[in-house]
Amino acid sequence: MIVRHLADAEKTSRKIVSPDGNWDSTRLLLKEDNMGFSFHITTIYEGADFQMHYQNHLESVFCMSGEGEVESMIDGKKYPITPGTVYILDKHDKHTLRAFKEMKMACVFNPPLNGKEVHNSDGAYELDAETIA
Repeated sequence: MIVRHLADAEKTSRKIVSPDGNWDSTRLLLKEDNMGFSFHITTIYEGADFQMHYQNHLESVFCMSGEGEVESMIDGKKYPITPGTVYILDKHDKHTLRAFKEMKMACVFNPPLNGKEVHNSDGAYELDAETIA
């Protein structure tokens, strides 16, 4: 059994702050935990507006608080995000995320992250060598 507390994890290297200042993410469950997915609590800061494209990962995102929108870069459709909204990037969807009020999100990634990833220039996380092998 794995038991962790968010407040404790936020004081460790499991908390990552984006270089661009748009978000921070506390990685509660990582690849090393051998669950086949990773689980994060991510804060998207108010005013953030950035594009992502997870070419190597599938992601599910559940909004716990805040307000914003996710825009599909395929068809331009915008979806409001409020507490209780889930959006699933099941086709490696290129998207733009906007936070009108700071958003607290619960995120699941498959394959799992190792914990140190930050977005590359395409808005994706790179796969580590062990995941590729």
